[in-house]
Amino acid sequence: MNYRHHFHAGNFADVCKHALLVQLVRGLQRKEKGFLFLDTHAGRGRYDLSVAERGDSLERKPEHPDGIGRLWNRTDLPEALSEYVALVREFDRQAGNSAEMPHFYPGSPRLVQAIARPQERLAFCEKHPDEFAMLRDELTFVDRASVHQIDGYTALRAMLPPLEKRALVLIDPPFEEQNEFAQIVGGLRDGLRRLPGGTFAVWYPLTERARVDAFLDELGALKLPPMFIAEVMIAGDSAPMKMKGCGLAVLNPPWQIDRVIAPLMPLLAELLAQAPGGGGRLRWLVPE
Repeated sequence: MNYRHHFHAGNFADVCKHALLVQLVRGLQRKEKGFLFLDTHAGRGRYDLSVAERGDSLERKPEHPDGIGRLWNRTDLPEALSEYVALVREFDRQAGNSAEMPHFYPGSPRLVQAIARPQERLAFCEKHPDEFAMLRDELTFVDRASVHQIDGYTALRAMLPPLEKRALVLIDPPFEEQNEFAQIVGGLRDGLRRLPGGTFAVWYPLTERARVDAFLDELGALKLPPMFIAEVMIAGDSAPMKMKGCGLAVLNPPWQIDRVIAPLMPLLAELLAQAPGGGGRLRWLVPE
């Protein structure tokens, strides 16, 4: 699978990932002491949804109407989701959109930058030259943020442990490589060796359940800290679409953050459903 972020910006997977990411940041911010936010596959930082619709050469069906578009005008969302939507709305407005529906969507660098406190430090890694150049231009004048043209898995060895002794690490690769899951396991092994108490969040697509189960089994071979997975399926196994859902594996989650995230999972599955048979849940693989 090649999950190119700029083609899928604002879709159901972005909604799930970013809504949970905001809550992970808020969970770590319960303590006054700052932390490093390390984004290993940061992308370009902002996405023009009209460009995403056009693709490289041919027009393609836009995905954001069935993602952020489903939540855009709702007034009945729980606080955890309404905060995320408010952040996207504010970014879209500041980017110059005055239309009724979203036009500009923030990547994880911009979302976290919007809620970071002065004591937080932000490091964004992107190895692809074009994406890196866009990210660097996007964040040139952002305080406490650094942009690095480096492989994300190398960054785990190079940037951990941080001076702050606390970190939230987002591993969100495009899954361009056949061995991406193996690289994630190796990266987590390195990261946990350098910062055993760090919080690591890994996004993954749900295309073939067997591949994800094998990945989780490989993780189980490590000496893991407390860990849960939060998954949303927008369609059942018989649906024709290739990616039927996505998940976030969270190692060393902030204390009791599962109480905030768990109720969101079935709700997100309901709000974002595209075919019968989906669902959402949080389950602990290594209990606290």
